[in-house]
Amino acid sequence: MTNMTARSKKSAHPATSVVADSETPALGTESPARPNRRSRLLGALALMGPGFIVGAWQFGPGNLTSAVQAGSLHGYDLIWVIAVSTILMLGFTDMSVRIALASDRSLIQMIKLHLGKVTGVAAGIGVFLITLMFSVGNAVGSGLGMSMVFGGSPTLWTLACTVLVGVVAWAPNYYKVFERGLLAIIALMAVGFLASALLTQPNWVEVSDGFIPSLPPGAGMLLVALVGTNFSINAAFYTGYASRERGLRPEQYKATTLADTIPGIVAPGIMTILVIVVAATALQATGGTAATLGDLSTVLEPLAGPIGTIVFGLGFTGAAFSSMIANATAGGTLISDTLGWGNKLDRHRVKAMICVVLAFGLAVTLLAQGSPIQLIITAQALTVIVAPLLGILLLIMATRRDVMGRYANRWWQTALGLLGLAAILATCYRLLTTLIG
Repeated sequence: MTNMTARSKKSAHPATSVVADSETPALGTESPARPNRRSRLLGALALMGPGFIVGAWQFGPGNLTSAVQAGSLHGYDLIWVIAVSTILMLGFTDMSVRIALASDRSLIQMIKLHLGKVTGVAAGIGVFLITLMFSVGNAVGSGLGMSMVFGGSPTLWTLACTVLVGVVAWAPNYYKVFERGLLAIIALMAVGFLASALLTQPNWVEVSDGFIPSLPPGAGMLLVALVGTNFSINAAFYTGYASRERGLRPEQYKATTLADTIPGIVAPGIMTILVIVVAATALQATGGTAATLGDLSTVLEPLAGPIGTIVFGLGFTGAAFSSMIANATAGGTLISDTLGWGNKLDRHRVKAMICVVLAFGLAVTLLAQGSPIQLIITAQALTVIVAPLLGILLLIMATRRDVMGRYANRWWQTALGLLGLAAILATCYRLLTTLIG
């Protein structure tokens, strides 16, 4: 049973009131065209947040590592995977937002209520385990990225970044700091990877051919990792929590979709494609590959010299650090909600669980032996095993009219969700056969 009236009366994040104010001019007055445009722009900027948080989580070092390997080994041939994954990601992110707007309960609480406590607990623990896997890549990547730009030991930078995020998590108004910080970092990443692509001077006609689906031989595990990092159901699952934390109201659904959900998910897709383009152009031109995380720091050096390393390093640092923040926040929130401890970021138990995720990533980074890049790709690919459960639950909840009311899936949204589930199951099967084989 929905509670739309109660949801619409809830107080929103202060910034979201700009939208309501800009859409209701005083009776008998007519604002000039320029202020109207300005108001609409400010209203759109005020709604940015949850979608970009999810995009920042999705666009982490595992994503970058997979993209660099895709470009260096297969050129532009796998760009289409990113394009398709982005469309599917949009579908499930939108479902999560609508579920959040249609009820006063969190997604885990809704699943427990309508599908059983065991199902809700399994989903929450599944997302938490995924965040633990991601935390390893985020810890390794943040240290490497900082050392690319500023020099010094990657291990010490990993420790510094982890401690910094842990301290910030206990700050008052953490969500506001968290959201604004990620938006700034995403802007930095966009500049860094666009500059990287321009420095390599690719043949854009050949790049466009990469949008035509093809399956190059030997893609195997890499294909699974690309899907697992770009079509991130666990990130989509968390979107509703960020939307509730933001205080978004049901009547803001359309404006939120246009100003936040779509650009927030499309932006990391575009940046991932740019990384593939950079790797394909720079590494294939010199016959190089990215066999270790250290190799990533020299992707642009053959074509742009030392400045290339700094430019790429800025983008890589932003990706790793923003993903570290978002991943730990999502993991701490979901496991706390699953255990019945609450899901608001001002709760001490939520903050404590955020620190648990951070500590796990740091510990594994310091203790793990072997190739970090292979550890990251394997961890990201393994998330596909939990993804089918999360995808099925999101689809079931979003199609139930007794839960969603007028926000229930339309036929094309359900069709897109089924296509996404088929893609998840196919990649899961490919992963299992690859591991067994």
